[in-house]
Amino acid sequence: MEIHTDIRLGDCKEVLKELPDHSVDLIFTSPPYADQRKKTYGGIHPTKYVDWFLPISEQLLRVLKPTGSFVLNIKERVVNGERSTYVLELILEMRKQGWLWTEEYIWHKKNCYPGKWPNRFRDAWERLLHFTKNKKFNMYQEEVMVPMGDWAKSRLKNLSDTDKIRDESKVGSGFGKNISNWIGRDKAYPTNVLHLATECTNKNHSAAFPEGLPEWFIKLFTKPGDTVLDPFMGSGTTNFVAQRLSRNSIGIEIKQAYYDMVKSQIEERKHVLFEPKEKYEASKINGRN
Repeated sequence: MEIHTDIRLGDCKEVLKELPDHSVDLIFTSPPYADQRKKTYGGIHPTKYVDWFLPISEQLLRVLKPTGSFVLNIKERVVNGERSTYVLELILEMRKQGWLWTEEYIWHKKNCYPGKWPNRFRDAWERLLHFTKNKKFNMYQEEVMVPMGDWAKSRLKNLSDTDKIRDESKVGSGFGKNISNWIGRDKAYPTNVLHLATECTNKNHSAAFPEGLPEWFIKLFTKPGDTVLDPFMGSGTTNFVAQRLSRNSIGIEIKQAYYDMVKSQIEERKHVLFEPKEKYEASKINGRN
């Protein structure tokens, strides 16, 4: 299978117009947060963030396939002693635009920096907002299953009568469980909380996320040969992971330096991924990596 990585330079609001309708299976990105990364991207004031982002999300809605997903990594900052509401406002406006706010995942940063503030504790998590165009979309849950855990040994040993039937939620949520379904299984479906360390080496970029973050969602929402888009490419993490997992990808970056860096590294990684194993091992011995 031939995999293509398409890296483009420019403002994603304009570059996205070059992409065909319904051509992308997954959009995974982390745009500049409000009033942050000013030295890198200039910064967008919280009161202007929604107006800045909506023309971009309009194009993303157009290029995403009806079966696709859009995962947005974002987090509100504190303004004048309280959390800004710009992310909540963005969600509401995107719903008016035609998006479905399908789910919210949490990235728990296992190694966040310690600190002390007079009226709050350190931030140890970020949002991963999941938007879709339809209620039915591609989702490959088996690809991200996790080991059952030690709890199963005792919990499944002695089952009550209730454990052997579907026990409906008492709050009327529509959720239910049948504990006996998990007897003899080695793996279970994960929660919507991802426990990953931050990217310490930062990859020459001020806001790089760990490869495990896009990897989890690429496995969950796409299959080999599908197309992944990151309209705020940055250090290229999403594109590198997509390439490694045999997905086509598109990356858009407004900064020339990051574009050049990712373009070069994509070619280097392509040779490592697809050259014969013997040649790759020899290159490691010779110090190329």
